[in-house]
This record gives sequence, structure tokens and C-alpha cells, in this order.
Amino acid sequence: MNQRLEQIAESVDYGVTASAANSPIGPKFLRITDIQDGQVDWRSVPWCKCDKRESESSRLKAGDIVFARTGATTGKSYLINECPDDAVFASYLIRVRLKKIADPKFVGHFFQSVDYWKQITKGSRGAAQPGVNASTLKQLQIPLPPLAEQKRIAAILDAADALRAKRREAIAQLDALLQSSFLTLFGDPVENPMGWPQSELGDLVADDDRINYGVVQPGDECPGGRPLIRVGDFVGGELDLSGIKFIDPKIDAQYERSRLLGTELLVSCVGSIGTICRVPLAAKGHNIARAVARVPLGSKVEREFMLFCLRSSGVQNYFSNETRTVSQPTLNIGLIKAATVTVPPLPLQQKFAAIVESVERQKAAQRAHLAELDALFAALQHRAFRGEL
Repeated sequence: MNQRLEQIAESVDYGVTASAANSPIGPKFLRITDIQDGQVDWRSVPWCKCDKRESESSRLKAGDIVFARTGATTGKSYLINECPDDAVFASYLIRVRLKKIADPKFVGHFFQSVDYWKQITKGSRGAAQPGVNASTLKQLQIPLPPLAEQKRIAAILDAADALRAKRREAIAQLDALLQSSFLTLFGDPVENPMGWPQSELGDLVADDDRINYGVVQPGDECPGGRPLIRVGDFVGGELDLSGIKFIDPKIDAQYERSRLLGTELLVSCVGSIGTICRVPLAAKGHNIARAVARVPLGSKVEREFMLFCLRSSGVQNYFSNETRTVSQPTLNIGLIKAATVTVPPLPLQQKFAAIVESVERQKAAQRAHLAELDALFAALQHRAFRGEL
């Protein structure tokens, strides 16, 4: 039987309006930005100064569910499984505290479901600034079986979700293995403890080619036109081609030099600075936007080596320090060309490239398994909130 959230909630409250502080001047201060990938690292959560009344009314405890009110994560929720004894939440979050008739884990799973998101999307449609508020949340329709059944369903979904978490952790460990292998073979590229020869990145470009930006004014979407890669297509260190934009062939024809060969590296230059991605062969012939720089490498370096070199903390700090800010942070071609990198012997770079190839095969297998687990979890969710599990 469906019930409105206001019927099963003890309270639906806004948080504290305060400034975050890096010193312990008050309670821990949970913000939207502290919730990353469905987790909170309470060690990195700042503090805030608030009076006793605010602290008492906004204190968090296990079983609370918080929602993002606005911004890119509008509607996303987080179930508090554990938190410090003295922790409050910020005003851009809404806290839902449930009555004893509702199991927080069951309801928390519902807030991740397609049915929940359909209601949230419908509730915010047409707004100039999409968002949710306490009134919106209170009207949410939630399927609520008896408490014992809620707990049984939540346990099944928890177990399925734990399998997904383990798979994601395995992928993260493979990424850590590659980073460790890079440092073991080459050392930090900026400190250069092994004394490798050094070069500016611009001197390592392929003959008769250059580091360059792409299309300045791509115009309107043109179905059937040339695919265009933007900074928004950089996802998790890889290019995600699923949401690719297409531009008019007449515009593309003015930027032949920025069409991709499928062998380059790309650098984000506007907004999100210094993100590095390899170009997959599937993107051969695509063009790039003005906010992306194309780096075609010559025969002196292996692409996989240079990918990790440019992602190293020293090079990333260089990009950050040299960024120019007008309306938004910008990294220009001259600064990319001038980046100092190490150039170890090519056979050693090739050895590392072979390690990368092997690990990437393992990651591909892990991602395929994760996709299967995601599909299973979605099916379980669908059945769970229709009383079919």
C-alpha cells in the first residue's frame, strides 16, 4: 500500500545556514559536496559554528536520510548509516527522519529507484531552477509493506548492492596497481629521482602535426553530422561517447586539423582543467570542441606512459598553477606545450604499456560483470517496490 512520505516521516527539516570551518569550532557540517559516490568520508567533513538550538534541531543520527535540494545533484539522497555524535547538515540539504513504522534501509533503497526519480522529475518540471523542497518530498508516494517485509526486502537489496560495491572496489584496485607500477618503473615525473632525460611536451609531438584546440563555435545540433567531443564527454578518466553531439559538416570542414586519428591524448582546457583521456579507435574521425586540446604523440614516447605522466600530481599542479581565469578557469595551448615531462628509454615505456594493456583487459572484464550486477540490481529494485520480491 502506498503512503505519502509525510505519513511515515517523523520530521522533514532544512539544515543550518553557516560557513564551513577547517578547525573544530563546532559540530561537523555535512554539505552536498561531502557526499561523493554514495559515501561520506567524515574525516574530511568540515566543522561549523552554530548556536545550541540550531545544533540540537539539525543534529544527524543513524537512520536519517538527507536530500540535495538544488544543483547538479538535485534529488539525490544519502542514508546516514553512521556519523559522529556531533554532526549537523547544511541548508542545501533536507533531512528526513522516519517513524518506527518505516525501515530506513527499505525507504533509502526506494529513493534510489526509477519510481522515485519519476516523481521527483515530475515535481520539478517547468521550474527555472529545478529543485526539491520539503513540500515536494512530503507528497512522495512510497510503497510500504509491513515492517518485517520491509526489512526482508532491504536485506536482499543490501546484499545485491554489496556485490556491486565489491566489483567497483576491484576496479579501483586495478587502477591503483597501474599507478603503483608507473611510480616503480619511472618515479615521479616532476621530481625525476631516476634522472631520466626531460623534454617539453610540445617537442614530443608527431612530425607534421601539432597540439591544437578544436571547433570554436559548433552551432546547433546537426543529426548525421560530424561527432564532436566536449569536456562533458570526459567521464571517469575515459571518453564516454554515448551522449556525443553532432555538428554541421560545413563547420567541421573548417577544422580538419583537429579531427582525431584515434591515437592521441586529449586535455580538458576550460572549466575542469587538466583532465587527460586517451582517444579510442572508436572516436577516429571525430572532431573536438574549443575546450579540448588534442595531443598527437610522436615516436619517442608511448601513449600509455604519457597518459600517466600527464596525470601525475606534479604535472597536474603545473596545469593548476598556470591556469588563467577570466569568466572560468582556462588552460592554453602554450602552457600545455611547455609542460616538462620525463622521457625514459622507449623499451621501458613499452614494458609499461604492456602492463597497462593486461590490466585494461582485466578492468574490461570487471566492468562487464559490474554491468550485469547493475542490471540484476535494477531488476530486483523494480520487483521490490511492486510487491513481487
